[in-house]
This record gives sequence, C-alpha cells and structure tokens, in this order.
Amino acid sequence: MRNARIIASGAYAPERIIPNSYFDEHLGVNVSEWLEEVVKIYERHWMNDSQSTSDLALEASKMCLENANVKPEEIDLIILATDTPDFVSPSTASVLQDKLGCTNAGTFDINTACAGFVTALDTGSKFIKADDQYKYVLVIGAYGMSKYLNQADKKTVTLFADGAGAVLLEATEDMNVGYQASELRSMGQYNGWMGIYGGGTAHPIDDDVIENMDHRLKFVKKFPPEINPETWSDMALQLNKRLGKTNEDVDQYFVTQININSIWETMDKLGVPREKAHTIMHHYGYTGSACIPMAFHDAWEKGIVKNGDFVYFIGSGGGLAFASAAFIL
Repeated sequence: MRNARIIASGAYAPERIIPNSYFDEHLGVNVSEWLEEVVKIYERHWMNDSQSTSDLALEASKMCLENANVKPEEIDLIILATDTPDFVSPSTASVLQDKLGCTNAGTFDINTACAGFVTALDTGSKFIKADDQYKYVLVIGAYGMSKYLNQADKKTVTLFADGAGAVLLEATEDMNVGYQASELRSMGQYNGWMGIYGGGTAHPIDDDVIENMDHRLKFVKKFPPEINPETWSDMALQLNKRLGKTNEDVDQYFVTQININSIWETMDKLGVPREKAHTIMHHYGYTGSACIPMAFHDAWEKGIVKNGDFVYFIGSGGGLAFASAAFIL
C-alpha cells in the first residue's frame, strides 16, 4: 500500500503591492471603504511587466523544495494548476520544469479555474498511490490574473491579484498520514457566467474580441450567493461521511478565498469557529488557484497547522468546478 503525504510547502507573491487607495484614484470612486469593511481586503500584489505565471510558480516551488531538502532532479512529476498560463500552448508546467531544473520530471497543467490546486492535489496523490515510479510530486497553484484584468472594471480589478503556492507530495507506506479522501464536482451550466472568453477556438482573438474586452476577465452574470457556502459545506459533510469524522474533528479548513463572508457562512453552517478557516486575502487579494496553497503555507509557517493535524482543502472556480481533499499532515 502506498499513500501521498505533504512534506513541505512554499509561497510567493510579487513585490509590487497595490493598496486600495490606488483604485480610489484610478477609478475616480471610493472603493476602499467597501473593500475594507465588506470583503476585508486591504491590499494585493501584482506582477511587473516582465513577470509571468511561471515566474511566480518558480519562486514558490524553489521555497518548497528548499523546505523539503529535496533537489529539483529528484522530482518525478510537476502538476501546475492555473487558468492564467504563460501560453495557450505549450503548458506552463513545462516552462516551470525548465526554469526549476527538474530534468527528470514529467509535467502537465490542470485548468479547473480556481478549484485547480485542490484538483491537482487530488491528481498528484493518486499518481503516487497508483504507480511506484512516483516518489515526489510537486503540486503548484499559480495565478497571474492582473494581466487579464480590464482596468476600468471595478467589479474585477479591485479583487483579483497574483501569487503562487506549492506543496511537495512524497510517497509513504504509512496510511495513517497523508491523503484520505477527495471529491470533484462540476456545475457546467454556469460556464458562461464568468471567464476569459476570447483567445480560444470558440472566440479567436480578432477586432471584435478586443472591442468587447473578451480577452479580459469578465463577470457576465452574478452568481447566486448561496452556491459556494452550500457546496463547500456539503463537500465537507461528504468527506466526513466517507471518513467517519465530524466537523469538529477537522483542525483547519482551507477554502477558496474570493469572499470572506462566504467562508464565514460555511463555517457557521458547519457549526465550527470561523478561526478554523485561515484566511490571507486581506493582504494578498484574491489569488485564484494559488489562494489555498498560499493560505496553507502561511498557516504552516505560523504554526496554525502542524504534523498530525487533520485538514480539509475545498476549492471552487469558474465552470463551475469544485474540488475537496482531506489530508492528515
């Protein structure tokens, strides 16, 4: 029997910090008050012109490998979750493999939008469980959405930010640690409600795409506010059911950090203290597929989680896509 356990993490946010006051001047309206009082975001990090998503992933991955004391050439597989790739093709994971020097690693990208990291964590764990040639699998969530933002759209430009988080999975024969269970869900009927709709085969880049800003992130319709809290809490309950656990048994919930009120509502639905959902969006904004590993790394660094803890990762993203995974650290 083989299992996958998390042995290290890393995170990176670009050095450029954008405070809320920037948008007050940029948009000509006071958005600081709403951002700070309602969504609890005070600042975020954006890439500079010369950076790309693979650069963010590189820094997070280097930190992760250093923390694990594992060399790049020891990595067997790189799975990079992003919906802001360096290129349409080739994969950003292959770019990262070259930059990081993981000469013996296979690579692929996963795009389930902001549910991508948890989907990749699930996938990487199952590679290790199923095939003994995989000892070390590097899993990264990376997000460079600042380069896809419409700078005049206050619904998106004030929330979305850049960053990357990574974890290293190691094969183990101890079934009492590591991966325990997972679940993937989709609500594909919402695929047209939010996204970047220009640049693919359905809407190749042309003058109409540019004129309509379809090459930028766009909210087409407002999602029902209950979708995330109801789905996140139900996914936690389904993990409980499969594992014979209760909500109180979970030491920490790492949840997609697009809306702190949805996270709090989820914790309230589960009847657990809100402090059991560690959040970082206050100083990093919404970092999409990177937000969960970034929050996890922050919690690990601060001692909020430790070896032996029982944690849930629950992500959601455009599509709509949802993913959950339970781990014993």
